[in-house]
Parts: sequence; C-alpha cells; structure tokens
Amino acid sequence: MRRTRLMRPSAMMARVSAGLAGLLFAMLATPLSAQTAAGPRAFAYDVRDEVTIQGAVLSVLPKPSTGMVAGSHLLLATPSGPVDASLGRFGLYGKGAVSVAAGQQVEVTGVMKTIGNQQVFLARAVRIGDQVYAIRDEHGVSISPQARAAEAVRKGDGQ
Repeated sequence: MRRTRLMRPSAMMARVSAGLAGLLFAMLATPLSAQTAAGPRAFAYDVRDEVTIQGAVLSVLPKPSTGMVAGSHLLLATPSGPVDASLGRFGLYGKGAVSVAAGQQVEVTGVMKTIGNQQVFLARAVRIGDQVYAIRDEHGVSISPQARAAEAVRKGDGQ
C-alpha cells in the first residue's frame, strides 16, 4: 500500500500564495502591446517623425466638432488635401496663443497620427508670417499659457 503525504494547511496556503503572486507578476510584466488606436500610444509623440506642412486655414475651431480629438483645431487646405491640425487644449487661449483667421497661410510642424480611425496632425509649432507659436514641447505635451508667459519673460518679451 502506498502512503500519501499530506501537507499542513499553512504549507498549502504558502504554495497557493506563491503561485498567485507569480501569476500576478507575470500579468503585470507582460507589455500591453495590443492597445487600440485610441489608446495611450496613439498620442505618443516622436520628434523624429515630425514634418512641416503648409496650407491655407479653412476654419478655426476653438472647440472640437463631434468625433474630433479634444482641444482646439485648425482645418487646413494643403496641396495633398484637407488636414485637421490639433492645437491641443491651450493653442488658442492665453498669452502667446495662436492668432489666426480663415484664409491665412500657415506653416505647421508636427506629427500625423491616426486616432479613433481618423487622421489628425498633432501640431508642435505654428508659423504665421514671421511669428512662431509653440503649441507642444518636444515630447508632445501641450504648452500652457503660464509656461508661454514665463518663457516670454525669460526671453525679455514679457512684462
């Protein structure tokens, strides 16, 4: 007759706990590479992907239309077709905000992204004539009116 070895309840709990902890670690260590197009990576900004586009402003949208990325937008007519240029939350507000009207020629530097099955150009800088407006930093983070004001003071352009 074969003898079965019984485990003490405390030893069994320790094994179960260790197994669950290992499973949890494996789940957390797995990269979340299967993110949707509207996930956090959709807004990932890489200056190496930047391009500069030129066009005429078709319309200025202080608030997004239905289905657009949050924030203000410029709709541009470019030689390759219409482009939705996202200016982010602060692009049209506060000190150093973009001052533009429909019909003006602009040059926009940024990165084209697909977000929610729509193409959107995440603007980093907008040039109108000799004036350059900073919209995002090199990491794609929107520059606040307070940061623009502080930069203007640092450069001696502020009050």
